[in-house]
Amino acid sequence: MNLKNNKSFSQEILKIENVEEEVNRISKRLKKDITEILKRKGAVVGISGGVDSSLTLALAVKALGSENVIGIMLPEKDSSGESIAFAQKLAEKFNVQTIEENITGALKGFGCYKRRDEAVVRVFPEYNPDTYKMKIGIDKRSLNQSLPPVFTITIVNSNGTEKRKILPIKEYLQIVAASNFKQRSRMSMLYYHAEKLHYAVVGTPNKHEVEQGFFVKYGDGGADIMPIAHLYKSQVYQLAEHVGVPNEIIKRTPTTDTYSAEQTQEEFFFQLPHQEMDLIWYGMENKISPDKVGEALGKSAEYIEIAYKSLERKKRTTEYLRMQPLKY
Repeated sequence: MNLKNNKSFSQEILKIENVEEEVNRISKRLKKDITEILKRKGAVVGISGGVDSSLTLALAVKALGSENVIGIMLPEKDSSGESIAFAQKLAEKFNVQTIEENITGALKGFGCYKRRDEAVVRVFPEYNPDTYKMKIGIDKRSLNQSLPPVFTITIVNSNGTEKRKILPIKEYLQIVAASNFKQRSRMSMLYYHAEKLHYAVVGTPNKHEVEQGFFVKYGDGGADIMPIAHLYKSQVYQLAEHVGVPNEIIKRTPTTDTYSAEQTQEEFFFQLPHQEMDLIWYGMENKISPDKVGEALGKSAEYIEIAYKSLERKKRTTEYLRMQPLKY
């Protein structure tokens, strides 16, 4: 892609010079890859009402035509009601057929909620999923102190009162393992519809999600093709605006939509706002000195150095998620 031609690092470095050209390039390749390499007739896209899946759907429609794309909505009992409403608005905008598959029953069959709640109760004995909501997230202080991520758990009662504790590793692992049934169940449903129609599953992760490991292996990381995996989040927004993704979706704060309590992606995993994280990631990848990046962002060089280390740690510790099975 053609980035804005700046001689020095600035907040404009990730601006795509010709957005139309990039949209056409992705769409052309997407059509070729699906029809000639994968030899499929169309595409299914899991749509959540977020900007990443919205852009992916729009690109698939441009590549294949709306009649050859299906949007699959995959809510469960912890999902935000807004997600379905936004997904439906998106589908109407691009004239795409939708299918809604509520996966709550499948998740109950896997014991997803029960296994998760067992771990929550060991931390908060008073927790009851009928009267409390819950979420986990990274303690943001760990970034500023150059420490490995420290996860917390928060429960919220019906009055909105929150209680938060550091999450022990045993309970953290069980909550995450149980919650990952959600993404893996969605992947299974996407492949059901794709195989039924002889279509391809088009994945929606962006560059940060893929390279920092913010996805579930064989869950939302399971797809035949990922057309926006090279795009920084700020670039996703640039393309989304250009292709006409509804403004309400573009303005919506990115969420995990995984836990019953509301939670942003920044709170759960990324720790930084995407505008800042994009530039720091670009600086790290291109070996730009922390001084220059800090100057552009109004941050100290020490702050950028710590952020570099945090991003490098995430990439290193999640490498196994991107690995193919080891074959003998």
